[in-house]
Amino acid sequence: MTSNSNKSSYHIVVLGANGGIGKHTVLKALAEGYHVTAILRTPSKLDISHPNLTIVQGDVMQSGSLAQHLENKDAVISAIGKNSLKTTTLYSQGNKNLLQAMHETGINRAFFISAAGLEVNPTHSLLVKFATRFILQPLLRNMYADLRVMEKIVRESGIDWTIIRPPQLTDSPETGKYRTAIDGPLRKGLKISRADVAHFMVNNLMNKSIFRATVEVGY
Repeated sequence: MTSNSNKSSYHIVVLGANGGIGKHTVLKALAEGYHVTAILRTPSKLDISHPNLTIVQGDVMQSGSLAQHLENKDAVISAIGKNSLKTTTLYSQGNKNLLQAMHETGINRAFFISAAGLEVNPTHSLLVKFATRFILQPLLRNMYADLRVMEKIVRESGIDWTIIRPPQLTDSPETGKYRTAIDGPLRKGLKISRADVAHFMVNNLMNKSIFRATVEVGY
């Protein structure tokens, strides 16, 4: 956890800042007193104004567009994503480019968003396990394949990473009340709001117990 006294001097970079989790992350970090730099391909799409917020143009798929915005920052939250069933390299190549920029600028702390559905949770009911294995995983096979590559790249990066694997995401409001499991399945964790995923990341920026760990979070 980062103490309140340090928040005003702590600077977070958020990628995918106009997405569901990303936008909530920007709002939560600002509400907690952090400085935030939001990197977007189209900066005008982020309709947030705040004295501690800087909005800049950058594209994770263009390797040279990120490092200039990471100079003198403290942590990165990568909330990039896309709604597509097609083959993608957004997660793997995009975050590989981000990690390269982090190495160039000396940033050592980052969160990455993955998905709980990569694994069949043994604590779920037979029906949910069946749906995960034979419906969800085949339907999202292209995205999940890229997420698996991304996770491998992140784990081998040498930084203080945390991979977040949320289950089904909702647009419900922030509660601050959820459960977590580190490097293992979350017992019967079926849903969580995007706002609460953001809450967890912002409130655990410097929680060393989840450095280089995969965290499942849900209700």
